[in-house]
Amino acid sequence: RKTLSQGKKGKKPSGEQQRRIPLPGWTEAIDVMCTDEQRYRASSQSVLPGSKHNRSRAANTRDERFRSDLHTEAVQAALAKYKERKMPMPSKRRSVLVQSSVEACTPPGETSVPVTLFTKGKPYPVNTQPRLMLPIGYLAFDLLTPDAPLITDNHSAPPDVTGLSERSSLHTERPQVASVRGVSRGYNHHTSVMETADGVPVNSRVSSKIQQLLNTLKRPKRPPLREFFVDDFEELLDVQQPDPNQPKPEGQHMSPLEGEPLGVVNNWPPSLPAALHRWGTTQPKSPCLTALDNGGKAVYTLTYGKLWTRSQKLAYTLLNKLSTRNEPLLVPGDRVALVFPNNDPVMFMVAFYGCLLAELVPVPIEVPLTRKDAGSQQIGFLLGSCGVTLALTTDACQKGLPKAQTGEVATFKGWPRLLWFVTDGKHVVKPPKDWHPPIREASNDIAYIEYKTSKEGSTMGITVSHSAMLVHCHALTQACGYTEAETITNVLDFKREAGLWHGVLTSVMNRMHVISIPYSLMKVNPLSWIQKVHTYKARVAVVKSRDMHWSLLAQRDQRDISLSSLRMLIVADGANPWSISSCDAFLNVFQARGLRPEVICPCASSSEAMTVAIRRPPEMGVPPPGKAVLSMGGLSHSVIRVDTEEKLSVLTVQDVGQVMPGALVCVVRVEGTPYICQTDEVGEICVSSGCTGVAYYGLPGMTKNLFETIPVTSSGIPISDRPFTRTSLLGFVGPDSLVFVVGKMDGLMVVSGRRHNADDVVATALAVEPMKFVYRGRIAVFSVSVLHDERIVVVAEQRPDASEEDSFQWMSRVLQAIDSIHQVGVYCLALVPANTLPKAPLGGIHISETKQRFLEGALHPCNVLMCPHTCVTNLPKPRQKQPEVGPASMIVGNLVAGKRIAQACGRDVTQLEDNDQARKTQVRIRTGGNVLQWRAQATPDHPLFLVLNAKGTVASTASCLQLHKRAERVAAALMGRLNTGDHVALVYPPGIELIATFYGCLYAGCVPVTVRPPHPQNLATTLPTVKMIVEVSKSVCILTTQAIMKLLKSKEAAAAVDVKSWPMVLDTDDLPRKKSPQMYKPPTPEMLAYLDFSVSTTGILAGVKMSHTATSALCRSIKLQCELYPSRQIAICLDPYCGLGFALWCLCSVYSGHQSILVPPLELESNASLWLAAVSQYKVRVTFCSYSVMEMCTKGLGSQTEALRLRNVNLSCVRTCMVVAEERPRIALTQSFSKIFKDLGLSPRAVSTTFGCRVNVAICLQPNRLGKLAEQGTAGPDPTTVYVDMRALRHDRVRLVERGSPHSLPLMESGKILPGVKVIIANTETKGPLGDSHLGEIWVSSPHNATGYYTVYGEEALHADHFNTKLSFGDTQTVWARTGYLGFLRRTELTDASGERHDALYVVGSLDETLELRGMRYHPIDIETSVIRSHKSIAECAVFTWTNLLVVVVELEGSEQEALDLVALVTNVVLEEHYLIVGVVVVVDPGVIPINSRGEKQRMHLRDGFLADQLDPIYVAYNM
Repeated sequence: RKTLSQGKKGKKPSGEQQRRIPLPGWTEAIDVMCTDEQRYRASSQSVLPGSKHNRSRAANTRDERFRSDLHTEAVQAALAKYKERKMPMPSKRRSVLVQSSVEACTPPGETSVPVTLFTKGKPYPVNTQPRLMLPIGYLAFDLLTPDAPLITDNHSAPPDVTGLSERSSLHTERPQVASVRGVSRGYNHHTSVMETADGVPVNSRVSSKIQQLLNTLKRPKRPPLREFFVDDFEELLDVQQPDPNQPKPEGQHMSPLEGEPLGVVNNWPPSLPAALHRWGTTQPKSPCLTALDNGGKAVYTLTYGKLWTRSQKLAYTLLNKLSTRNEPLLVPGDRVALVFPNNDPVMFMVAFYGCLLAELVPVPIEVPLTRKDAGSQQIGFLLGSCGVTLALTTDACQKGLPKAQTGEVATFKGWPRLLWFVTDGKHVVKPPKDWHPPIREASNDIAYIEYKTSKEGSTMGITVSHSAMLVHCHALTQACGYTEAETITNVLDFKREAGLWHGVLTSVMNRMHVISIPYSLMKVNPLSWIQKVHTYKARVAVVKSRDMHWSLLAQRDQRDISLSSLRMLIVADGANPWSISSCDAFLNVFQARGLRPEVICPCASSSEAMTVAIRRPPEMGVPPPGKAVLSMGGLSHSVIRVDTEEKLSVLTVQDVGQVMPGALVCVVRVEGTPYICQTDEVGEICVSSGCTGVAYYGLPGMTKNLFETIPVTSSGIPISDRPFTRTSLLGFVGPDSLVFVVGKMDGLMVVSGRRHNADDVVATALAVEPMKFVYRGRIAVFSVSVLHDERIVVVAEQRPDASEEDSFQWMSRVLQAIDSIHQVGVYCLALVPANTLPKAPLGGIHISETKQRFLEGALHPCNVLMCPHTCVTNLPKPRQKQPEVGPASMIVGNLVAGKRIAQACGRDVTQLEDNDQARKTQVRIRTGGNVLQWRAQATPDHPLFLVLNAKGTVASTASCLQLHKRAERVAAALMGRLNTGDHVALVYPPGIELIATFYGCLYAGCVPVTVRPPHPQNLATTLPTVKMIVEVSKSVCILTTQAIMKLLKSKEAAAAVDVKSWPMVLDTDDLPRKKSPQMYKPPTPEMLAYLDFSVSTTGILAGVKMSHTATSALCRSIKLQCELYPSRQIAICLDPYCGLGFALWCLCSVYSGHQSILVPPLELESNASLWLAAVSQYKVRVTFCSYSVMEMCTKGLGSQTEALRLRNVNLSCVRTCMVVAEERPRIALTQSFSKIFKDLGLSPRAVSTTFGCRVNVAICLQPNRLGKLAEQGTAGPDPTTVYVDMRALRHDRVRLVERGSPHSLPLMESGKILPGVKVIIANTETKGPLGDSHLGEIWVSSPHNATGYYTVYGEEALHADHFNTKLSFGDTQTVWARTGYLGFLRRTELTDASGERHDALYVVGSLDETLELRGMRYHPIDIETSVIRSHKSIAECAVFTWTNLLVVVVELEGSEQEALDLVALVTNVVLEEHYLIVGVVVVVDPGVIPINSRGEKQRMHLRDGFLADQLDPIYVAYNM
């Protein structure tokens, strides 16, 4: 103990040294160890009474417990406070587990054998029709048994945790249609079993995990959300207000601290080259540097004489023997790269001094081993900006560099072209006798450039002048008491920072002998540096705390070692707050081996300011070292406080000694103006002295901020006329003018206004069962900016032997420990396999590169835990719905609050019917059947249909008469067996057979129902749908082909459904040629013509009733809008089973007489170019397709346009290509389609969209707008695109913004409203009319509206208002049908044919699909678009909610390694762009998200499949 406080020659420290400077609030914080040892022991006992370390130790050992222990115990105590909270563990497909652990177990240095580990598990059999079939089967809607358990629409939801109910009034307002899911029933609170739509109990792991997650989220978040006012329109992010109780600094403003003056040294050389010249000529035999091999043997000792002659040779060669075009390659002042490996200090030293003698500027950099080294590109930018053209290296190193095919060294990414010069003996030339290098006095010219990587990963070059280099050597010599010919052991990198300053520069000034220990030797033998200190009786050692820690792990070989020769053990990273534990632990072990406690000298330095402070060796008579135990809570507010109550969250720091001789030091505020700090405040240390760096090379702006700071007092007066250099060290000046450092700017993370240090967080993570699950030096902590605040990310390398459960336990404990000790949440904790994090040159982790990989989704973790619910506390407040303005306060009439009412209509049908023929036909014909009969008589041979097969050849055709004859046969077969009005299911593949049987049913007076046939390879999912439609539609007979009939009754079918309960099945392949006795004529045109069954995107099966009147009105509208005449040909690539696809296939050709070229979409799977080739071959002007067809063409033919052109595919004939859809137009898809096929002549204006829905299958169609018709004005104007603010949409408002503005969403008008159709926009709650450009439900009135739903459960009354509803005020007479879609009308500047201004209808999305979250309405497609954009491997995405948690399902197109990368990216993008926290991220294989024939996602099926655990996901992450 005594030895510690005795000064030089045994003097007692003076009173001045023993006194502590009183600072308010933290007098107790800093204990000078020699005086207050007792109190410290008492306090440590009071914290942790049961600790075995408290027994007194033998005399003369340090009674301080070493810090790493104390911190571990603090962490354990913090964890004990938490009850074992169960967090849901992410679920992983086996293959992902296997893959990560096998990779991790591959020993270093061996190549892993490529093993194909994963089988892609498919939720559906492999031969399914990829993405075109609707896999509803796994829902197995259980209506078949009357007593099947029926379930509520919200799946008996567990309790809502967000305080807002997901079901808003609009859901009660629009009950689910014909809910195949059944009648809702009350949620029974006693049952813990939830069910999915097939009545399957969901006590699956997924639901229990979600329940677990909800329980975890019920915890109150740490920073409570304050009440604050939000303008309903602008979503304001919550700004964290400062806590009124937070500690504030109370001390006086500090005065700058001066180091002792630089002493005058007799005969001090005027420059470094002069020193080298002196020792090289007067002491040539004196040893300068000893290099070791990996076995620890000395391989070469460089003498001062050798260093002098070899440097001279190199200088002469560089200046005189390298030339390009007879010009010397280099002139004094040029920059030269030094590329030397870490185990060759001799060659480096010769090259460095050779450059100094030649007056060239050396730029030492790392050896680039591969083209992809972490940060290598940035080094290249640095070399380029410094204008480096030559690189010096060794022969061995040059051979090891990657080579191009020419045999030259490859050019690395981002690097300039370099000439590589090998500095070994045979390449350098002896200078002539009369040549002498110029030995000048130190000037302000650049001596060398040291590289530094910033927090963001960019690399800067710090220029150091000759004079600064000399002064720094002088200051170090004085501070460390270096004497001539001392021996020093250097473990650090000799190319930069302390390794260069002590081991290459100052050592030569003082003719010292350096023993250089390479990093490769330390890896093999961590004790090597201690053994060399012993062998060479070294007086000084320069190490990092890591080297001290490593040597403790190899204690076995420490027996015959003595460290008594050391007078100084310089700890270069003593400024790292956690170096104290290494120092204490090292002393504990090696004190017995002659190590004196007072020789441990931590120092603080930075690349910019060089050495800032260093603890002096004991013989200098300095005050004893100090320690401070500081409250982390205080530090997070930049205030120094001793920790009083909460003994857990403390930081113990040691001093880094006194300021350097000749330097002036002050501490300034970190942000904004550099005001001087108060004495109890932490700030950035700034230095003004003759030995700091001068500038960042080529970056004058950054140089001014950093190297020319002018600190000012609180009143703004500069404290000195000298500029200061910022050191990027955070700290304060303590008693006895000791400098304390508590962190670095690079590791500073400011979260919600509080400051945290990355190193502190690392230490806390390590204290949680350290070393058991992760590797000690392999943890990276950094912050990323998400939603306007920093978020903490922790990445660690997992040990290969750690099991999934253990790792997850460890992760959850780390989160709790950091939360408890630092009072801050961790946003993301990721574990990666061993040896996969990017390494810095000398071990350690390359933090900025790790962060870059995290943000790009290239980290490939094997475990991820995200905690956005806990961390993100600045979301806008949930919106409270305001009561709407009542009808009374609105002016009835065409103006609503100064705006015109949003209504629009197509052209008047009666005015258009001037065609005599058509009118006569109209009178005579009321039904589809009559029309066909009439056409068979009038134009028997006129071709109506032509069906193409996959090869592009004609599979079948039909003229009017042929179709009529085939229909008659079907009618004859039905008339004997069925009654008028019976329902008949038509189960046919797309083709003429389907159309003929449809008309056959009409002839016989039956009601046809078209049904998509089951897929033979996928009966389990497709057959139940067929069965269900047959039963729900009450079909008494099934008409089909022989092949399908066999399939319906096969053994495979029996496994999926009850085959005995099929109604009568007739095959129509070989019907006798019989004529039906007489044709059925419906008594009234309002009679039912056919039933149109389809499954909505929300998974609800509904059939709508179409009367004969509606059918003819529909055909008439389409004929007028698209100008279809018998002379026309159109091509249709749609499914013929429901909606507009059905109408175009089966009805329109017969009504209008044009010829339809039918291309079944299924055939495109084997021949993607089929449809476009047909359009080109038949020179079709009008064609229809679906989004899924368009997507197949875009993806399948994108790269083949050249090949298509060679096959003479030409699309210039196309005037209109209409996409048939029941959704918001997909602009990105239509634009990329237009762009890709522009090369084949497709006009960019040709592609347009349509809009229809259940209640009316054709509301908008954009007809051909090119050629003569446009001039005649019959066609509408081009579809317009507007940009709306996505945030306003969430509040059900439309705000138009400029293209490209933040949060803008492009919307394209859905097409021109059909003749006879009227549209109005109504408020979903009040049912009142809305004004122009207001968002509401689209209502439609038209003669071709469907007449109602056809359902099993007589629930017509429930849904009556879907088909006949009236406005609550305004025009209360018109009967409207509600489409269930949100949209708005906007009057444009364009004019119609009639000269009226054109009203554009914009569809925003289906009401049933919208997600109500945080009181706002979200459209899934918007969230999905953001997610797909976030990573190149996301092929598709679907979102849904479950118990108010947002679940995001992404399809991964890429290796399963990338699955976990997506979790953070998805969470980030949804937070940033939508202000929503994702609850669960599910990563699945491509093709798992079910899609119906129209290319729409079936999100509810996906939800049910997820909850019933049927998706076989690659990874499921539950965000905390």
